[in-house]
Amino acid sequence: MNRAAFTPRRGLLALAALAASGLVFATPGDSQTHTSVHPYLEIEQVLTADFNGGDVLTYTGVGGGIDATVTSRRVTATISYNYQRRIEETGRIRDHDVHTGLAAAHVDVVPNLLSFDAGAIATRGHTDISAPAAPLRTSDDGRLAGVYSAYAGPTLNSHVGPVTVGAAYRLGYVYVDDHDVTGGTPPPGASRVQHYRSSTVQNATASVGMAPGVLPFGWTVGGGYVREDMKRFESRYEAKYVRGDVVVPLGPTFAVTGGIGYEKGKASQQDILRDAGGAPVVGPNGELYADPTRPRLLSYDESGLIWDAGVIWRPDPRTELQARVGHRYGGMTYTGSFEHRFNGSYVLSAAVYDDVSSFGRLMVADLSSVPGAFQAPRGLGGIGGLGGCVFGDKGKGACFDDALQSMANFNFRNRGATLRFTGERGVWSFGLGATYANRRYFAPPGTDFILHGVTDQSFTIDGRIGRRFTRTSGIDFDAFAGWYDTGRAGYGSGGNAGATATYYRNVFGDHVQGTLQAGVYTAHGQDYDRTYGTILFGLRYGF
Repeated sequence: MNRAAFTPRRGLLALAALAASGLVFATPGDSQTHTSVHPYLEIEQVLTADFNGGDVLTYTGVGGGIDATVTSRRVTATISYNYQRRIEETGRIRDHDVHTGLAAAHVDVVPNLLSFDAGAIATRGHTDISAPAAPLRTSDDGRLAGVYSAYAGPTLNSHVGPVTVGAAYRLGYVYVDDHDVTGGTPPPGASRVQHYRSSTVQNATASVGMAPGVLPFGWTVGGGYVREDMKRFESRYEAKYVRGDVVVPLGPTFAVTGGIGYEKGKASQQDILRDAGGAPVVGPNGELYADPTRPRLLSYDESGLIWDAGVIWRPDPRTELQARVGHRYGGMTYTGSFEHRFNGSYVLSAAVYDDVSSFGRLMVADLSSVPGAFQAPRGLGGIGGLGGCVFGDKGKGACFDDALQSMANFNFRNRGATLRFTGERGVWSFGLGATYANRRYFAPPGTDFILHGVTDQSFTIDGRIGRRFTRTSGIDFDAFAGWYDTGRAGYGSGGNAGATATYYRNVFGDHVQGTLQAGVYTAHGQDYDRTYGTILFGLRYGF
């Protein structure tokens, strides 16, 4: 698919289709079906002051969107989408369209047998870890890019006597529009990291197993297949595995587990175009060109035995801890998870992960973790913008910071940890998310690929707290901070941080809502340091 063939409109159609699917599968007349659909038009006046350069920018934003939820016995679906057309008034800011949205749907097609999940997102993120930026829709930063992604697929869960049978398939698509914001010219000092274009991701799994009971132990035999086809350099990743696992209870709250299997994974791409002297041909935008006439380059190739062993501890129905150590991806792996429900309103969850991934596969994985019911943030950045986390009820949610760390075109060994703490009681709600991500890239050997052998890392934290004053008014506080280390020679670390306060209240009746937002943001990295503040006043008319 070429760049002209994909526009943000396709991402928006995916968002709309998800909202429609919830309405289609909701049972008409079902007393347990709750549907809320709120389309709206809005106008905003925005002032942004650059505290470093002294520039003051103002623009008017006009647009609209939709917030909708569907909840029934078989369907849970949520969509939050906003479109804004920025119209320049003063300062160096150009007219621009900004799309921000998230949708998720879970449908029990055949209860207790077949379900269907889908999701879509439109957001922004910084293209290069060496140049982190606050991905706010009010900023006009050349380091930002538009990101659009969608996925869908069925899940089968059944029983044949005491044996559980399961299978799932997910098809995902990711598109990055860095020219949408940068105009095709990289910022000063930017290096050639071979930014993402688009990719198609396929993931299939199947398993059979039996819980402890009939036998003194539980067992599972399963396999999986994943493939990603990237547009740029026709990069391709393919992996498949088969494995068996057992769980042996040693008491009512404690069990040991272990598994062994075989895995094969490979990644390759086209070579780069070179001139007569063998030097890479570099385009006016600083990027390299592919040469399909040369042999493909191998960037990752691992196969062999995989294994892990660990423990499962459930001291009570509200707490679970799992920890595993093993060998995979050519080295030792350490993974785990923890969840504790303090009560029905407060949940703490954490995870340690280790796998081989890419920007595209991470976006699809994070998107598939978004629950069908989530809280749409009111911050200036929206989903994946001001705060890279999305929070749902009962501790569910997803954080996109690990995927949006950088949009390089290579696969990498992906290790890190996540933490989420969420709660809601009465008029108060809050969410806190933290992510540490470490990437070791698998670029083809040679100095022409700047990320060969490079390990970058980041630590981000996102939080929000909200209080409703009345049914139609309230206040939200959002904050984020991130630290980024490129791992590349000659590049230091960078970071960004910001905080926003949002007050909303219905005026002139229930159909009109006024919003006042104020925030301060800072970003620093390779050859730049920027701090600025933003004030926004908006009116929204809901139908």
